[in-house]
Amino acid sequence: MGVKITSNIIFLGTGSGSYVVGKNIRGSGGIILQVNEDQFHIDPGPGSLANAKEYGVNVRANTAVLVTHNHLNHCNDINAVIDAMTYSGFDKKGVLIANNTVINGSEHYVPFLHEHYKNFLERFIVLEAGKRVGINNVEIQALSTKHNEASALGYKFITPDYVLTYVGDTQYSVETASQYDDSDVLILNVPYLNKEEGKNNLCKEDAIKIIDRVKPKLAIITHFGVNFLKADPLYEIRDMQKQTDCQVIAAKDGMVVNPVSYAVEQGQKTLYKFSKSEGVRMNYQKEEENKVAEIDNMIKEEQKTLEEENKPE
Repeated sequence: MGVKITSNIIFLGTGSGSYVVGKNIRGSGGIILQVNEDQFHIDPGPGSLANAKEYGVNVRANTAVLVTHNHLNHCNDINAVIDAMTYSGFDKKGVLIANNTVINGSEHYVPFLHEHYKNFLERFIVLEAGKRVGINNVEIQALSTKHNEASALGYKFITPDYVLTYVGDTQYSVETASQYDDSDVLILNVPYLNKEEGKNNLCKEDAIKIIDRVKPKLAIITHFGVNFLKADPLYEIRDMQKQTDCQVIAAKDGMVVNPVSYAVEQGQKTLYKFSKSEGVRMNYQKEEENKVAEIDNMIKEEQKTLEEENKPE
């Protein structure tokens, strides 16, 4: 039996844009969602491994890596994370869930996922908006977006205790916002303070509309651009909370949130039922953890032997 992981959301980075990420003002290592014994690594951008180590996250525990789209600050470290979680393919494990561009590329994009690292995984799945994947007790629904990466996605996680929606990078529209209904926890990527800054992502005004519609128990704002950071997110988020009458917080690098405490009610949620044509269901036996531990011990022994052999006379 493995150690049960507490249900947590851990932010390995909360920055957006070349200035913020390039100058390391905020990280861009993605989000970790831990649900009982499963760990999901969402959008592993630059610095994923370094930030995971700094904030006490073991990427070897990843059950799945999920990528919303093929932009650098969302998937730059996809190969590094797969390499680390599988010991360079020595322990073939885990699932990659991503949009088509990340895995296969497109007319305008070379895929960030290298062919070499596909073989390190137990499985990789190309997901389209509206399709679903079941992993143990978690069902993941792909959401449509309006973004300049045409097949970009968001993800809704339906767990036994709560529903969490990560909207990904998207413009605001009534159609996209309707997908977020019934979310207990809503994570919004809001790079822009004002609408004039850009058209491919959410601004503060858009986020207010979405939160006011969905009325989640908790809204978390992340993926900050330079002007949002200059304005002081704490002040801006306080204003958003006042306008929506919902609890809204600004994410920080390394921040940990327990989503169970924001569930509408404790107890079993009704998980979506779906047919084979709508998605894929996978069940992982926890005896897998014994194999992982055995391989970890083998590698530690090899490292110890190498250290002994390289000791100075």
